[in-house]
Amino acid sequence: MKTPAILISLIVLLAAACGGGGGSSSADSATSTSGSGSGSGSGSGGTSGGGTGGGTGGGTAVTLEKKAAALAAKLGKSSRFLVGLGTTSVADIQKQSIRIDIYDQYLNGVGAGSWPTWNSPSGAYVQVVAKNADTLGAVPMFTLYQMASNGDGNLSGLTNQTFMTGYWNNVRLLFQQIATYGKPVLVNFEPDFWGYTQRLSVNADPSTVKALVSFDQDCTNQPDNVTGIAQCLIQIARKYAPNNAYVGFPPALFGDLYSTALGYMQKLGADKADFIVMQTLDRDSGCFEVSPQPSYCQRAGTGWYWDATNKTSPNFTEHFALTKSYNTGLQLPVIWWQTPLGVPSSTPGGVAGRYRDNRASYFLTHTAEMVAAGGLGVVFSTGEVNQTSINTDGGQFKTLSTSYLANPTALP
Repeated sequence: MKTPAILISLIVLLAAACGGGGGSSSADSATSTSGSGSGSGSGSGGTSGGGTGGGTGGGTAVTLEKKAAALAAKLGKSSRFLVGLGTTSVADIQKQSIRIDIYDQYLNGVGAGSWPTWNSPSGAYVQVVAKNADTLGAVPMFTLYQMASNGDGNLSGLTNQTFMTGYWNNVRLLFQQIATYGKPVLVNFEPDFWGYTQRLSVNADPSTVKALVSFDQDCTNQPDNVTGIAQCLIQIARKYAPNNAYVGFPPALFGDLYSTALGYMQKLGADKADFIVMQTLDRDSGCFEVSPQPSYCQRAGTGWYWDATNKTSPNFTEHFALTKSYNTGLQLPVIWWQTPLGVPSSTPGGVAGRYRDNRASYFLTHTAEMVAAGGLGVVFSTGEVNQTSINTDGGQFKTLSTSYLANPTALP
């Protein structure tokens, strides 16, 4: 599918903009032995460097315009645009009496110290997070972030038998735990990973990147390449939690991949998932504007802070046009994820915990534009511990989310 004309000038100026970091992921439970998760997320600054089983279609033809509402119903939510939080403690959310629809936490690692070891018995962390989500009246969401275990962008594990055995065992355990929970759950598959594999591929073809897949007991029918990884993830989800797991892939919004990423996701078979995970920026924009940049926000480029008047580039209209292209190209509803919580300011930069950004402010006051772009909901969270949070935003999220919920935007 062609990239929208409104984005052509923006794409020309884009450079690589990937990132990881250390986002806090508190489990809020005395039984949790680990609540620390690494933040991730490809982010675009601007001029900077339905399936089977749990599928939204559910076996019945649903028009694209109705798929967001159909998935909201399966999640047990009203037919309105949903709002969530991630990498945030239950206590902090409750302290402000904040209402959310989605509660997101990371699942990190393969092998020693990985997420199945955080609680006993193995994998019980899933139940800890699910219980916390229940406490908040929210749907639990898990961001599977195992492929970064050897380092952000390190793909050496793909052909390592030990690593991939642990990888697939963890995936299977996740969906077994989700089935045990028995209520709707969202799963976000491997942020950034798909962009790194695209860079390694030939002609943006994921089948050209080798990976160990077919040796796994549940995916003997899948090819030993990155396409096989994507399809095996879906296949395991459908086998072990067919009635309550809903899965999505996050396109890598790396600047150098803007023109080809949609085609890459189509070749992966991401359209067989239930939703699209859309990203904006994995840090507050102001963190990249500080000079010198702090160690946790080192990235080349400019234009991190978008024009809320939509008169100059980069801006929100451009982003929603890009989002719509994915919505149309993959025929799936969209959930924005790890959207920063910074507060708008005319002064660039900021300080740790209070860097400026205007995405939360714009998103929560322009939800109709997000629905028009194919949106089902948005999850706000910090991609790194020094970013603005609901504890340091001066009550912005509480105020704006409460105002939105008083007059929510209906899904078509």
